[in-house]
Order: sequence, then structure tokens, then C-alpha cells
Amino acid sequence: VSQVANLTLVSSACDMVSTVYASTKETHPYVRSVCDAAEKGVRTVTEATASCVQPVLTTLEPHVTAASEYASKSLEKLGEKLPLLQKPVEQVISDTKELVSSKVADAKDAVSS
Repeated sequence: VSQVANLTLVSSACDMVSTVYASTKETHPYVRSVCDAAEKGVRTVTEATASCVQPVLTTLEPHVTAASEYASKSLEKLGEKLPLLQKPVEQVISDTKELVSSKVADAKDAVSS
């Protein structure tokens, strides 16, 4: 999970969502009260769940470690094959717009000739 979170694309997307979320809470008081209540509920559920799940995680630790190592290796391979994952969201959007514009221009040229 931490490896996925550290991918440039994922971390920049999370930063973007976090910024929009904070801005929305700041701008709209009614939304803020709903979000604050939801956050409190999530914290309460997380705390309650953590104590119940801990014994199960301890029992499954060798399996979780093996799965984590496999996932880590697979993620490294995916990162090599998809360099897009190493770019921030803004750059991906910009590159996509540029590509689409280029293809549209090519199509226009083909139609006019």
C-alpha cells in the first residue's frame, strides 16, 4: 500500500483530492459539518476495528508478508511498463490534451487534403 501511495501519479492525485476537499470544507459550512461528522465516524470505526483485527493480523503475518513481497515485485514491473505512473496528474492531463490536439489536427489535415 505504501508503495502504491508513493507512486507519483497516485500521490499527486491524492494531494489534489485533499486540496479540493479542504477547500470545499473551508468554503461551505454545511458541507464542513457533514464532513466533520463523517471523519469522526471513520476514526471511531477505525479505532474499534483495529483492536479486533490485530490478533487476526498477527496470525496471518507470514502470509501477509509473502503477499506483500509478491505485490511489491509486481508493482515494480508495472512501473517499468507504465512510465505514466511516475508522472504527476497535471502532467498526465497536459500530455493527454496535447496528444488529443495533435490527433485532431492530423485528422483535420487528412480531411482537408
